[in-house]
Amino acid sequence: MVAVDLLKYVSLLYDKVRFPVQVIDSTGKLIYVNEAFVMLWGYQLQELTEYSVFNDNVLIEKKIIDDINEVFNGKSYLSINYFEDSLLRSREYAIPILRTNIFLVNADDEKFVVMYHEDQTEMLLTEEEVKKARDASNESDRLKNTFLNVLSHELRTPLNIILGYSSLIKENLADKLGPEEKVYLDNLHSGSERLFKSITQMLEFAQIEAGNYHLNIEIVDLVSLIQNSLPEHQKDAKEKNIEIKTSYSHKKVYVDADVQCVENAINSLLSNAVKFTNHGFIEVEVNILEEKELAVCKVRDSGIGISTKYLDHLYHPFSQEDLNVGRNYEGNGLGLALAKRYIEKLGGSLLVDSIKGVGSTFTFTLPLSHSKINLLLNGQDEVARTNKIFMIDNSGETFELVKAFLKNSYDVISTTIRDFKLEKVQDGSFSHFIFDVDKNYWQQGILICRDIKRQDPFKRPIIIISSEYIEEKIKEFYVAGATKFLVKPFGKLDLTKIINETAEL
Repeated sequence: MVAVDLLKYVSLLYDKVRFPVQVIDSTGKLIYVNEAFVMLWGYQLQELTEYSVFNDNVLIEKKIIDDINEVFNGKSYLSINYFEDSLLRSREYAIPILRTNIFLVNADDEKFVVMYHEDQTEMLLTEEEVKKARDASNESDRLKNTFLNVLSHELRTPLNIILGYSSLIKENLADKLGPEEKVYLDNLHSGSERLFKSITQMLEFAQIEAGNYHLNIEIVDLVSLIQNSLPEHQKDAKEKNIEIKTSYSHKKVYVDADVQCVENAINSLLSNAVKFTNHGFIEVEVNILEEKELAVCKVRDSGIGISTKYLDHLYHPFSQEDLNVGRNYEGNGLGLALAKRYIEKLGGSLLVDSIKGVGSTFTFTLPLSHSKINLLLNGQDEVARTNKIFMIDNSGETFELVKAFLKNSYDVISTTIRDFKLEKVQDGSFSHFIFDVDKNYWQQGILICRDIKRQDPFKRPIIIISSEYIEEKIKEFYVAGATKFLVKPFGKLDLTKIINETAEL
């Protein structure tokens, strides 16, 4: 006789639970089913008086009977995935995906097995959809990265030629062109620069969002980075009769950072300050917050300011306060979004304080460096200042451009990869090595860079020029010993800036 107390107990416990429960006795007869079981199986208990789990062909076929017997014989607990019996198979609709838990209950010296079933159909289908979506996303990311890589190579090299030679024409033919031709040339150059900036920002933003932007951390003097970035913006500020003032609490403020990330963030903030300031001032201030071990940089201006309503959207990509077609300030809305992501990847923060019509103050922080690495060469390793540069360039196009850029300052001597001899590294008359690396000779270029680094007794700077922009690939050259990596297209100011920076190391 079924234990009355047991039936009362399971009824109180399981009648209203959301998952199906059934209790069987030692003969395989069902002595209890709850409401959820009736709804899913479609049978009332009184309809199953002749049913025994031990005679269920499906349970026998799937060897679930063995598991039930194992529990009857003393195993305290078992779980079964994909449970089904002949009752479920007899239904006219699909069998749900069930995970069944089986455990033993003793009552009045009788053994009973409780089986409760969890319907995992929706969860598993959702997981499958998630997996398909994830696979589709991964494939989309792969295609996007391939597209960006091809786009970079195909656009940067011709843009390099356009920007380089247009700047040379402006410089060399300034006195020979009429006013109308000067306007044409200025528009050509400014349009090319704007196109290059937009392409670069979009490619870098895509890399950051895809998680493929890798940092090259080194000890960086924040003050020097700002000083080196100022000339480019001072020219634009001077045209608007605005002076960029600076204030540094220390001559040098060292941080562990990625040079390109910090430079891009600084340039973005300075560019915006100049763009949105029509009169008044721009100030750059660097301090140290000792208790927090942070470097603090503020870029303050008396420009048009930012409305309170727009501040919440300020760092969103492609976001602009004035979206009218005829807006006065050009831009793609990526500068600040990138600056914030650069700084945050380095462990810092970027904040803004602004009043519409009064001005804005952008403040970013970076963790101070605690390393005490001597960045200067020992006296016996120093190279006497020279005006000769050794360049490796297969095509000759970049050599001609570099030669034209540096004609008043350096004598540039060039050779191809095939004709390069390692013995040349022993020549102490060169101040720098410049290597234009074509993507077809990438691995060979890395080996040559490593050989120059190892064999050069004077430890001179190695500047790599390439259309490659993916940080992971660029890092390969830094590991091989490159001092700086210059991505095409580049201008005269970019090249001379890197040469002057590396000359001080």
